[in-house]
Amino acid sequence: MAERLVIVSDMWGTKKGQWITSYLGYLQQHFDIVFYDCQELANINLVVENQESLHHEFVNGGIETAVAHLLKREIIPSHYLAFSTGGTIVYKAGLQGLPVKSLHAISPTRVRFEKMKPNFPFKLVFGANDQYRPEKEWGDNLDISVTEASGFGHELYSDEKIIKQVCLELLDKVIKKQFQD
Repeated sequence: MAERLVIVSDMWGTKKGQWITSYLGYLQQHFDIVFYDCQELANINLVVENQESLHHEFVNGGIETAVAHLLKREIIPSHYLAFSTGGTIVYKAGLQGLPVKSLHAISPTRVRFEKMKPNFPFKLVFGANDQYRPEKEWGDNLDISVTEASGFGHELYSDEKIIKQVCLELLDKVIKKQFQD
């Protein structure tokens, strides 16, 4: 039976997420995939969507709403792949008991404000030029290592080179597990 992979979008959800199809192309034949649009999880339905208004909605209750919805909907232990705000949502939900087998979070924007380290395996990836990446002291204080991709900014997760690298890491983990069972 295929491993279950839950994918949580960035704050744009499916509206600007054409890049998500590349992840699906690599992963859908090896995982049982469940996809969540961040805006739907957070009950955000704006008439005019721009970065400032979306950010405001997520920061002012949307992230907490999305965490609550994810906790209600996901009761099966699963692997998670999450992008930007989605990564922050899964990280926070994991701290509150979401059954996470592993988390691969790419550019999880607001994770830098978290005060606790999850007790499940996780990897945080940021572009070296990402203005939202945590300071080194944050990682040192929580004993968390952050992987940085040089030459990339916040939306590195939409770059084909990063997409391929992330997917190969996820597939490698699953294939190794299959041979160990």
